[in-house]
Amino acid sequence: MTSLSTPAPEETAPTRRGPRGRVGTLLSSSAGIAVAMGVMNVSTYGFQMVSARLLGPTQYGAVASLMALLMVVGVGQLGLQAVAARRVAAQPDAVGAIERAVLRVTWRASLLMGVGMVVLSPLVVRLLHLDSIWPALLVAAASVPLTVSGGQAGVLQGERRWLALSLLYLGLGVPRLVLGALALVVWPSETGAMVGVTVAMVVPALVGWVALRPRGQETGGPESHAPAAARPVAREAVGASLALLAFFLLSNLDIVLARNLLDEHDAGLYAAGLILTKAVLFLPQFVVVVAFPSLSTASQRRRSLLRSLLAVLGIGVVCTVGAWVLSAVALVFVGGAEYADVQGLLWLFAVLGTMLSMLQLLVYSVLARQGRRSQWLVWLGVVALAGLGSTASTLDGLVAVVIAVDAVLLLVLLGLSLHRLGQDLEPETDQDTGQHSGQPAA
Repeated sequence: MTSLSTPAPEETAPTRRGPRGRVGTLLSSSAGIAVAMGVMNVSTYGFQMVSARLLGPTQYGAVASLMALLMVVGVGQLGLQAVAARRVAAQPDAVGAIERAVLRVTWRASLLMGVGMVVLSPLVVRLLHLDSIWPALLVAAASVPLTVSGGQAGVLQGERRWLALSLLYLGLGVPRLVLGALALVVWPSETGAMVGVTVAMVVPALVGWVALRPRGQETGGPESHAPAAARPVAREAVGASLALLAFFLLSNLDIVLARNLLDEHDAGLYAAGLILTKAVLFLPQFVVVVAFPSLSTASQRRRSLLRSLLAVLGIGVVCTVGAWVLSAVALVFVGGAEYADVQGLLWLFAVLGTMLSMLQLLVYSVLARQGRRSQWLVWLGVVALAGLGSTASTLDGLVAVVIAVDAVLLLVLLGLSLHRLGQDLEPETDQDTGQHSGQPAA
């Protein structure tokens, strides 16, 4: 991983031998992470596009809501990854003990997540208006390997094993497109879609298992250290996951509102528009990966945050202008002529994606400096969206409410973040928590 103002890690960290050739060399570098994440996101939303075309607005609305649910479930994966990467990178002399502790917590969390989603499956069926319980149970099954891959990715990221991490990211996207599309051809329904997705989720977990298996034998450290290290890892992972949960609820609650407030056709149109929103949201995701080290350093936080926000904004503006000028092309991207009624609103869905991408960067900035209070603003945004969004009765009205809530939250959180960072005169002090930034907040 590189920062926006520091040398790339591969320039300072020990290099590892990888496959020869341009592709292997690229994936073995930090730049390969950006490429792998790009392929992952294109593949993920390629599956959304295939689903929209093969199922039509009514059934695709159900699939979109299930994928949104899986994304929310994935906050456990992202929380584990963030904590594992930070701890492994901060304590390279204790990699063996940290790795064992992280993987132990990861497996326990994945099993708890799977069992919890099974218990909640009847509620999921009712909330998303599914035809049967099987898609909800498949989401529960998919959540287990998805969570496992989060802890694995964090260890690889902390060790700067870019090739293995790139392959894991590719495993998160490409199999979903291939296996998901194949399942839809054989069984064109929300259940068929989730069968393909669930099987695909096993692939990245297998990649992580293969990559880390030899490392578990090579790395040292007393085995007795692992149980003691597991507790703080679990606590920090819960805190990070809750912060990310707030963001993902914010970015996915609108599809649930659409399913409950709009008729099936308009809900499907809204879901199609969200394909563009999610594409714009995740297109600049590599900026977070690149900026995170600088965001974690007190002396570089403010400059890194501003530069990163400008980069994300620039990408979003290009996408928004493209969706406005080339709306016909954008319509093909979200599903084709069957979704023509949403064509005039696609540029607004691009605006929404841009704001969410900037909000995501701000949330990771808070996590990097281990702040706590700013996280509550995102939860307030979720509450506001749920309350105000429930008053919408049309597709246009729901889009307007979602954009308004996100815009206010973005401005408030940005202003507070810049104010906090402006007060951070001593490099080691975190203004949100009043604690040293090198230590976990209480």
